[in-house]
Amino acid sequence: MSDGRISRARVTFTVILAIIFAVLPLPEPIDAARPDLLLLLVIYWSLSAPRIAGLLFAWFCGLAIDVLKGIILGQHALAFLVVAYFTHKFQLRIRIFPLSQQTLTVFAFLFLYQFILWWLDGIIGQAVTTWMRWLPVISGAILWPILVAGLDTWNRRNR
Repeated sequence: MSDGRISRARVTFTVILAIIFAVLPLPEPIDAARPDLLLLLVIYWSLSAPRIAGLLFAWFCGLAIDVLKGIILGQHALAFLVVAYFTHKFQLRIRIFPLSQQTLTVFAFLFLYQFILWWLDGIIGQAVTTWMRWLPVISGAILWPILVAGLDTWNRRNR
C-alpha cells in the first residue's frame, strides 16, 4: 500500500469511529476487555500510510483519548507516541511479516502501551494492579487480523 491512494478523509473517518467506540458505554465485563481500537488504527495507518499517520498524528490521537476520558493530560499521548515511534522505526520489516507475526508484533506494541500506562499510573499513585488491566492487550491482538483484513479490503476497493 502506498500513501498515494489513501486519503486523509479515510484516515480521519476511521479515527472518529474509533474515538466514538472508546467512549461508548459498554457493560462492565465487556468494558474491561475493550480493545484499544484507536491505538490499533494508529498502528495500522502508520504501517499503511506513514506520511499521513506520523508521530504527530499518534500524539493527537492519544491526546484525544486523554481529553475524552478525563485522565491526566498527556498520559495516553505519550504511550501512543512511543508505540508509533517503534511502528515507524520497524515499518518496513513489519509490513513484510506474515499476518501471524504481525499479530505478535502488535501484541508486543499493545503490551508496551499498557505497560507505559501502568507505569505512569504508578507514578501518580493510581496504580491498577489487577490482571484485568491486560485484557485489552489480548482482545486487541485478537482483533488485529480482522481489522487488517477489513481495512485492506476497503483500501483496495476504493482505489
